[in-house]
Amino acid sequence: MKNLIIASLVLVAILASGSLFVVKEGERAIVIQFGKVQRDDATGDTRVYEPGLHFKLPLIDSVRHLDARIQTLDDTPDRFVTSEKKDLIVNSYVKWRINDFARYYLSTGGNKLQAEALLKQKVNNGLRSEFGTRTIAQIVSGERSALMNQAMEQASSSSDELGIEIVDVRVKQINLPTEVSNSIFQRMRAERAAVAREHRSEGQEQADIIRADIDARVTVMLADAERNARQLRGEGDAQAAQIYADTYSKNPDFYSFLRSMDAYKASFNSKQDVLVIEPDSEFFRFMNVSNGGE
Repeated sequence: MKNLIIASLVLVAILASGSLFVVKEGERAIVIQFGKVQRDDATGDTRVYEPGLHFKLPLIDSVRHLDARIQTLDDTPDRFVTSEKKDLIVNSYVKWRINDFARYYLSTGGNKLQAEALLKQKVNNGLRSEFGTRTIAQIVSGERSALMNQAMEQASSSSDELGIEIVDVRVKQINLPTEVSNSIFQRMRAERAAVAREHRSEGQEQADIIRADIDARVTVMLADAERNARQLRGEGDAQAAQIYADTYSKNPDFYSFLRSMDAYKASFNSKQDVLVIEPDSEFFRFMNVSNGGE
């Protein structure tokens, strides 16, 4: 009897624990009964359990917890075609949340990865439609906000069947394909190289002009300096000759004597010099006569 009571208590405890479930903050829960989503008897709408402690039928009802917070789908870069038939690599992200938990569960099985895969397809279809009606200039200039808003509207209308509400769609980055980017960079590099060569040639031309002008000025300045130097040298020689002439006219004998002394010094400067001159030559006039006279 005692064992029966204990077994009954254990069974009651198991049934009691199986009839309770907790919904955490930021979550919502739905109850699946015999494979169907439990609905409110009064309204017929899906019964969504708010955060807190709730009851269910043990062994009959199963609880599926669903995240009610705003989710972020960070999309991988995808290729889109503009109205000019130009390819663009677009990186975008989507903010979404569940607004119909029963429909979300029935369409995705409560699998977030499957839900995001379906949502990504719908958002990309909306973006592809909007990119296809615009040129690159319109996309990158001032129509990006309108593009994202219209893409969100299209994706929202098609995502209702998933029980999902799209909060926002944003384009993070727009790039050209790698092969196009490389060709553009090569063309830009070639254009910049051509401009650099043009600037260098113009600079070289200006340098040659400046150098020629400086060389001409230097040549003129050197010629003027040489002319002035010769003029000064000629004036100096004329003044020296005038001084010599004035000195000679004042005392011809003394001047002749000094000139003879200079000649003697220059002639006998080296001991190896040999002079063959007659003794009564005019060269020895001041050596033969003590007073320098005849």
